[in-house]
Amino acid sequence: MSLYKASIDIMPHKELLDPQGKAVVNNIHYLDIQGVQDVRIGKHIEMLIEAQNESLAKEIVESSCKKLLSNPITEHYHYSITTV
Repeated sequence: MSLYKASIDIMPHKELLDPQGKAVVNNIHYLDIQGVQDVRIGKHIEMLIEAQNESLAKEIVESSCKKLLSNPITEHYHYSITTV
């Protein structure tokens, strides 16, 4: 068995409104921060996985993303896996 670290980023689809991002864009100038044109807010998740090989670790990440971590209707995800 090996230990793997998965770094997962989940973001809303570009076609959909991102209310949190819009709130940041609409208010960031009040903090004297200029030049910000757009903000998209998502999630970053890290998982430690014990698996026999990287292929099985990827299956665990895919299953976790599809069944629990992301909403495929409104979000997309990508990830990377490294050996720990």
